[in-house]
Amino acid sequence: MAINATNNGSQRELITPGNYIARCYQMIHIGTVEEIVQGEKKTLNKVRIGWELPTETKVFDEKKGEQPLVISKEFTLSLHEKSNLRKVLASWRGKDFTEDEAKNFDITKLLGVACMLNVIHKSSKDNTKIYQEVGSVSPLPKGFECPFQINKTILLEYDNFDFDLLESLPDFIKEKIKSSVEYASITHPNEQHLSDSHNYDDSTDMPF
Repeated sequence: MAINATNNGSQRELITPGNYIARCYQMIHIGTVEEIVQGEKKTLNKVRIGWELPTETKVFDEKKGEQPLVISKEFTLSLHEKSNLRKVLASWRGKDFTEDEAKNFDITKLLGVACMLNVIHKSSKDNTKIYQEVGSVSPLPKGFECPFQINKTILLEYDNFDFDLLESLPDFIKEKIKSSVEYASITHPNEQHLSDSHNYDDSTDMPF
């Protein structure tokens, strides 16, 4: 669309594993970046999708009162039949995409859409940390209702780039965006940048 910040060696509190009523409130187009996938360097177009859990609230800031827990997941922006994004969206919709739909689907349509979200915990490769991850996304079961959206909608896209929104994002997301081909193109338009023709369809997003 987790990466857990640490403080004095202690890990932040994680969302308890389980199924939650959720609503998509965040869509961040990271852009085309280089990543190491299964030992191979690839150039991938990435997007980060975020959900709020409106039935799970906590006071993070006394001035703001109770706010919903949130979680996000990063995907390669591809609807190739083997891509993780397509699998998640097909599960969320309750049906797969037709080939025509998969050719040009605007994922910003997901903003504001409710779902059932499964949160899982995984260990880091060295077993020193536990991180949370979106395990699956499915339609809201019949008879269930999702409360109204609490957080404001967050949409970062390159067609109408919002630099103020960029600066409000966590550093690890902000730095990744600033390393992208698209960001370089809008901040240094007269320079030549890596062509996105090197993109690959990706069927295995690494955990983060």
